[in-house]
Amino acid sequence: MKKSWWKILSVACLLYAFVAGLLLPVPARPIVNESIRNLYYHVPMWFGMMILMSVSVVYSIVYLRHSKLSHDIKGSRFASTGMLFGVLGIVTGAIWANYTWGQPWSNDIKQILAAIALLIYAAYFILRSSIDDIDKRARVSAVYNIFAYTMLFPTLFIIPRMYESLHPGGEGNPAINQNDIDPMMRIIFWPAVLGWTLLGVWISQLYIRIQLIKDRNILNG
Repeated sequence: MKKSWWKILSVACLLYAFVAGLLLPVPARPIVNESIRNLYYHVPMWFGMMILMSVSVVYSIVYLRHSKLSHDIKGSRFASTGMLFGVLGIVTGAIWANYTWGQPWSNDIKQILAAIALLIYAAYFILRSSIDDIDKRARVSAVYNIFAYTMLFPTLFIIPRMYESLHPGGEGNPAINQNDIDPMMRIIFWPAVLGWTLLGVWISQLYIRIQLIKDRNILNG
């Protein structure tokens, strides 16, 4: 039980975010109206993705220093969970956009660059699957993972702020500030971020255990 406290916390935060996010009142904002509740799901997934990708790139750097294959496995599994969260972020964003902007995809600068960021990471998994030699695959994918991670910053944080956008936070302002999110929503938003992030770590750990078992079976077979 002591080792699973963070899993319990994850479930508790997500249950709170789902229940409170649907039942508690939200500020009356023009255009977004009740769809503003998607803030509790769409944005925390992107937060979770960034944290998971950060953990992934740390494991890639550690692998390049110590050449321990378990670090490569951990790096790739955290990246795959981060990719999952990114895709879910795109999907929930498209659903939200359909209700607020009239269409799921409007070629908004943030939509385009978010898709490019995910495509760069998709190439990471394609690259891994194309190399049969385990050591070479680990080295090459670790280097590429570092490149893919660095590309998250211009595509998600720097370039979008240079242009007008339908999203909040255009023209140099951060996407989440005191003017973009109501104080009454923060008490749900931040637990949601914590819950989604811990869920991502949980999923990644399961991926890692499965991959380690597969590798062990291959070596013993």
